[in-house]
Amino acid sequence: MPDTSSSKPTPRSPSWLPDPQPPGAIQPLKALTVTQAPTPPTPSNPATPTVIGEGLTPSRAESLIEYPSQFPIKVMGLKVEGMVHAVTEIAKAFDPAFDASTIELRESKGGKYLGVTVTITATSREQLDELYRTLSTHPMVKVVL
Repeated sequence: MPDTSSSKPTPRSPSWLPDPQPPGAIQPLKALTVTQAPTPPTPSNPATPTVIGEGLTPSRAESLIEYPSQFPIKVMGLKVEGMVHAVTEIAKAFDPAFDASTIELRESKGGKYLGVTVTITATSREQLDELYRTLSTHPMVKVVL
């Protein structure tokens, strides 16, 4: 029988890692402490806030998209009859010049879901917001990206 009384130290994880637990056990959370406070502002290092959108006109500060532009939207849902038609009709309602021949379809690996990519001409942020709301609330749609 091998000697199990050797004095080899048991390897330990670093203190910031949780102690090993059996699979499925809930790990307790450890408190984090801040070891260094941020440097306070000084005359040589003034604290100057960064203003997002500084120098932009009000309409440009609201969106980084230049309008009008071609804007792809991916819609995902169960692969059911009428899904593509429903998404197409919604796209046409928001972009009368929508070209249905540009639709891209992609089935999920198992064939249960369908991804429909429509590219519309976006004319405003409000148009895109309302289009996303309309698609997201459609009963056949699961996700809109």
